Amino acid sequence: MTDNAQRNDTSMAGRRAIVTGGGSGIGAAVAERFARAGAQVTVADVNSDAASAVADRIGGIAWQVDLTDTDALADLTLDVDVLVDNAGIQHVSPIEEFSPTQFRRITALMIEAPFLLTRAALPGMYDRGFGRIIHVSSVHGLRASKYKAAYVAAKHAVEGLSKVTALEGGEHGVTSNCINPGYVRTALVEAQVAEQARTHGITEDEVVEKIFLARPAIKRLIEPSEVAELAAFLASDAAGMMTGSSYVMDGGWTAG
Repeated sequence: MTDNAQRNDTSMAGRRAIVTGGGSGIGAAVAERFARAGAQVTVADVNSDAASAVADRIGGIAWQVDLTDTDALADLTLDVDVLVDNAGIQHVSPIEEFSPTQFRRITALMIEAPFLLTRAALPGMYDRGFGRIIHVSSVHGLRASKYKAAYVAAKHAVEGLSKVTALEGGEHGVTSNCINPGYVRTALVEAQVAEQARTHGITEDEVVEKIFLARPAIKRLIEPSEVAELAAFLASDAAGMMTGSSYVMDGGWTAG
């Protein structure tokens, strides 16, 4: 390993991080990457077994938490240096058929919970003069798609939350940014294939070809490890002047 690689892998030494939705997919990849960089990582997930499996693998801490139970988060205090807001769910339906219960569940998880976790983490970050808040948003935080009213609304909202946090946190050494990937190879995306096929009346292969990969210039799904590399950089000291921004990783989707 080169000296540069060694420095990169230890760039989070002594830092404490929480990754929500850390039991699988992007969250697991971020937790693993942070651990390699020297961070003490808390893996937060509604699935206790999944959180424990990742935490055991990386030498981290498992936190079983239902982030849709926002009342339980109101008085939370988080003593961490890096917060990665990644947990998310999806529901595909035309607006007129969209369940209000599903809409509330998605927005509770993907905008109320990030607000409450940010609120819980900021005082400690301010006291230490250092903090990194990273929202795993989506290309859908910048662009809309049919049949995803709650998801698109929540992702657009978290973009605004991130920018406000950046403005308030700047004088305290706290940065806040969004990562905006296109379709990532995760269980969430795989589940969407069947839903989209039913909604659009096409085959699952056609969903991938005609919907997921129609707009990107690079015709493949993004790997979770690619998102994790960007998260690791944004969490580092080197990214101290990068705040209030949205970093698109979409294979050229939004270029056209």
